[in-house]
Amino acid sequence: MGSDNPSGADDQQETLITTKLELDPNWVVGFVDGEGSFSVSVHRNRMVRSTGGWQLLPVFHVYQHQRHRAVLEDLVRFFGCGRITPKGPKSSVLTFAVEGLGTLEGSVLPFFERHPLVVKGDDFRRFAAIVRSMRRKEHLDREGFERLVRLAYGMNAAGKQRARPMMEIIGSSETARQAPLESSG
Repeated sequence: MGSDNPSGADDQQETLITTKLELDPNWVVGFVDGEGSFSVSVHRNRMVRSTGGWQLLPVFHVYQHQRHRAVLEDLVRFFGCGRITPKGPKSSVLTFAVEGLGTLEGSVLPFFERHPLVVKGDDFRRFAAIVRSMRRKEHLDREGFERLVRLAYGMNAAGKQRARPMMEIIGSSETARQAPLESSG
């Protein structure tokens, strides 16, 4: 007679634990539709003269209370990239963030193109267009920069949470184009 355990029961339990950590792609899509964000922020960078001292920063975020940190850690493993940080200095909310054009284009964009979002689909399509345009360096000339700013301001409830009106940024870009370059010496 053998053991009361079926043959290979130890292996089955180990497999179950490993499988438990693997996220289902459809679950990820639903979770991101509810808790995620595709955003393109506009920051001052006076070194970028061709755009009036502005630069674009695309980031994919997912937010969760710190007691559910394990979910964000699973997302890091799922996408093979990203970092987890507090949303703010005294916040109990954590942020899973993926930035960097190559990382976004190599990991995040292909996943959501294979597994389309429902709620945030339009924002994602704009986000993907911005990331790919930036990879082609289209944001470095005035026309491309303005086109991408307009796309970004069309995302996330048409930019209602933006600190600056779009024309302040585009106007700076226009002024930079018309102003003569200063000599450096």
